[in-house]
Amino acid sequence: MSTVTEGAREGFAALVAEAAACRRCPAMCGRSAVLSDSNGRVGARVMFVGEAPGRQGGDRTRVPFSGDQSGRNFTRYLASTGLTREEVFITNAALCNPRSETGANRKPTREEVSNCSGFLRRQIELVAPALVVTLGAVSLAALRGVEYHRLTLKENVGQIHHWHGRLLVPLYHPSPQVLASHRREAAQLADYGSVARALGLAGRAPRTELEKPK
Repeated sequence: MSTVTEGAREGFAALVAEAAACRRCPAMCGRSAVLSDSNGRVGARVMFVGEAPGRQGGDRTRVPFSGDQSGRNFTRYLASTGLTREEVFITNAALCNPRSETGANRKPTREEVSNCSGFLRRQIELVAPALVVTLGAVSLAALRGVEYHRLTLKENVGQIHHWHGRLLVPLYHPSPQVLASHRREAAQLADYGSVARALGLAGRAPRTELEKPK
């Protein structure tokens, strides 16, 4: 278990306050960032990065990936790794809920993700996870704003890579739409096996010996 300094805790509290006051995205000024101690603990070995809080999920509950079907799917997949929510940190590429004119969830725009890039970078620095797991193409692309990579979800799902001084595993988003059209339940559960394997490699695998799915 990593040692968490008082400075890291204070830095995270300051980041939470800064995110709460952020008004960079005009379309999201009526909503607030989903970032607090409810995201997880500073010093967690694993950080999951999603797309954005869902209207009926994180935006309502103030806890990422909770309260809607995406959250229920994620909780089930996480349990398959032997990890609990108390052991991980969960955040999003965009900290506020993006909605269409009809009030439905929509993907955050590139500008909105870019506006949150500094918050993502600082979360990674403060939490200092050994492993980052992206959930979907939006979050995988968002990491390029922290440190550039050439990974794509289609080509690299479930693979373990070195990135920004730690390990990175790209996974699909656990939404019902993705389950129905892109990545079925059995495949997603198999993908999550890479999370447990990456934790076993973290801190002891040489940079040239990376594991890929067989």
